[in-house]
Amino acid sequence: MINAGIDCIEHGTGVTDDTIELMVEHGTALVPTLINIENFPSIAASADRYPTYAAHMRDLHARCHSRIAAARDAGIAVYAGTDAGTMVAHGRIADEVEALKRIGMSPIQALGAASWDAGAGWAVPASITAHRQICCATTTIRGSALAC
Repeated sequence: MINAGIDCIEHGTGVTDDTIELMVEHGTALVPTLINIENFPSIAASADRYPTYAAHMRDLHARCHSRIAAARDAGIAVYAGTDAGTMVAHGRIADEVEALKRIGMSPIQALGAASWDAGAGWAVPASITAHRQICCATTTIRGSALAC
């Protein structure tokens, strides 16, 4: 799919080094849906009749943060998304921003992954970029530790 030109991979829990290399080469972004992946252990627990599947889900969960961090460290754009609607309730993007911090993003990078950086990555109008500057200026004025 990457060679065919897709823009983004969702989840990416089992992304390999070879896949990361291809993503970098093609400029493919990643939306890891980390809060959705937090459900994998409970999915595995309910899949006792399917031990191979359950083991696979547990393995993906265990390796997820390190694999997503490796993709990010390689230069892949990582954006926020929740995969809401099934096991994840709508309105939890703030939880995803917090989860992105756990893979090594700074607070401002995690916020950007859910807003201005994602907008720039998907060719959203320049008003998003302008909003980032306003947001950062306001944050600085209020004395927050966040850096733009």
